[in-house]
Amino acid sequence: MTTTSVETIPSITRAEAEVLAATEYVRLVEQLRSLGADDWARPTDCPLWDVRAMAGHSVGMLSDFTSLRSVMRRMRAATKEAKKVGGPVIDSMTAMQVADYAALSPTELIAHAAEAGPRAARWRATAPGLFRRMPMKETVGGRPETWRIGYLLDTILTRDPWMHRVDIARATGRDLVLTPDHDGRIVADVVAEWARRHGQPFSLTLTGPAGGHFTTGAGEHITIDAVEFCRTLSGRSPGSGLLTQEVPF
Repeated sequence: MTTTSVETIPSITRAEAEVLAATEYVRLVEQLRSLGADDWARPTDCPLWDVRAMAGHSVGMLSDFTSLRSVMRRMRAATKEAKKVGGPVIDSMTAMQVADYAALSPTELIAHAAEAGPRAARWRATAPGLFRRMPMKETVGGRPETWRIGYLLDTILTRDPWMHRVDIARATGRDLVLTPDHDGRIVADVVAEWARRHGQPFSLTLTGPAGGHFTTGAGEHITIDAVEFCRTLSGRSPGSGLLTQEVPF
């Protein structure tokens, strides 16, 4: 296995982000098409959502980011609702997405995702520069952070459906499609951000098709499955040592 110095992992460019997003949306659609009738009601690692609700959120999220008008409409509505109920804006946004698509049949939901996915990938890569530079407030590991919308567009909005694809595979017991060029690139980007966030030396061996060997100096050695690594950093699975450092998904 080739050893990769974490410092050499390049940031995901806007053009690369479009390719990753388009591929991830296709894989989401293919996964949903593979589900049986009984799979949609199975519980997931997100306690409030069964597979059907998680799919509704994923399709709603990609649909929101197909134009500036649609995303601003959603953000205004979610902000208003969050002030009303006293919770985070992201919680109101995802709840609205689930509700908006709850009445669709699985076939209709999948068709909508297949149609909107390419438009979402393209718009995310071509969104206006002023919008990309706008700040947004988030919380990671209990600590408030300020992101640029560009980080959301290029990174988080691909990690989110990727992780939910993991959730659905676990919930249904079905195989998860993973390849080094797509999933391995997403995971490597997570590794680079994780390393920046904790700032400690380490040697990390991630097993599986999306894995690799990463290092930055002599420090804690960790061996773990690549998907489980991401589940741990997302808070879905308990971690110890450097694996307690959360990364947003």
